[in-house]
Amino acid sequence: MHLVCVVGARPNFMKIAPIMRALKAFPQIKTTLVHTGQHYDQNLSDVFFQELGISEPDISLGVGSGSHGRQTADILAAMEQVLIECAERKDPVDRLVVVGDVNSTMAASLAAAKLCIPVAHVEAGLRSFDRTMPEEINRIVTDSLSDMLLVSEPAGMENLRREGHAESELHLVGNVMIDTLRQHVESARQRNTLSKLGVSSGEYVVVTLHRPSNVDQRESLTALVDVLVATSPTLPVIFPVHPRTLSRLEQFGLTERLKSAARLQILPPQAYGDFLCLTSQAKAIVTDSGGLQEESTALGVPCLTMRANTERPITVDVGTSTLLGGDCQKLEQCLQSVIKGRYKTGRCPELWDGKASERIAAILGKEAR
Repeated sequence: MHLVCVVGARPNFMKIAPIMRALKAFPQIKTTLVHTGQHYDQNLSDVFFQELGISEPDISLGVGSGSHGRQTADILAAMEQVLIECAERKDPVDRLVVVGDVNSTMAASLAAAKLCIPVAHVEAGLRSFDRTMPEEINRIVTDSLSDMLLVSEPAGMENLRREGHAESELHLVGNVMIDTLRQHVESARQRNTLSKLGVSSGEYVVVTLHRPSNVDQRESLTALVDVLVATSPTLPVIFPVHPRTLSRLEQFGLTERLKSAARLQILPPQAYGDFLCLTSQAKAIVTDSGGLQEESTALGVPCLTMRANTERPITVDVGTSTLLGGDCQKLEQCLQSVIKGRYKTGRCPELWDGKASERIAAILGKEAR
């Protein structure tokens, strides 16, 4: 059985790494790893292959950045060519495996579906019910094209049933992001990242922001900067800045304000190990990232989520995440709750046990027989 596995952006690498390792237990499965190149920053892409122990991609498409339409079209065309060439070499692809909800996920699935190649979607069924989010469109389209839906939480199963998917296509397998976290967290904590930054475990907050609703408007981004600057004298702030966010900070004249705060540090995007060292020992996390909602829940770290909705409701229902929308007053209140030890205590969901990738590999292995 020939599987083509597709990655393209930072969250994908953390999801595909444990699956690729688990598939090695099935000699009847041949894998081809395709990197679309959707993320092209060194710390957002290539370094992840080294840190996560993934072999170099078999095929790199080098698509790079662009508008959603252009990027999706470029990936679609390039993936179609890859799949056709496999067939021409008498090595046809039996199934495409995609992870997550980025443009690479949807475009690769569309290329496969048009060539009648079955698609397996890891992290299927997640819904924010907010179609202004590009990722929501990607999730809906990818799930509609897939016949093997590998789901991370019970809400995803219910969403897919409601959308009419056959029960035989649904598999509740757990969360592969947590597989990677559990494998690397102890070694990450041994890094000297905290000492280099002059902070101590449990005595700082990590911030990541990149969504348009938070960073594309001067008013909303300024309000967030105000809270971070006001918090930093009490709780040091570590802010690895996404390239998109950095451009907006500079555009709105906010960069110097952040740099002038004595206990607030702006960093470039961090390699996985350094970032995990930071997040796993933080007092709190402020983010609009879906993946960090999951990781913080597994780590038991308070997560203040600057979003009005989430496709990962389990992180709010049983985990450590609290949805704040764009309400910076609520953010201040929650940060005070964290500082005073009054913030809620979550728990890790079932099947987030570090073995999701093994369950996925077993399902794919049964098909290979």
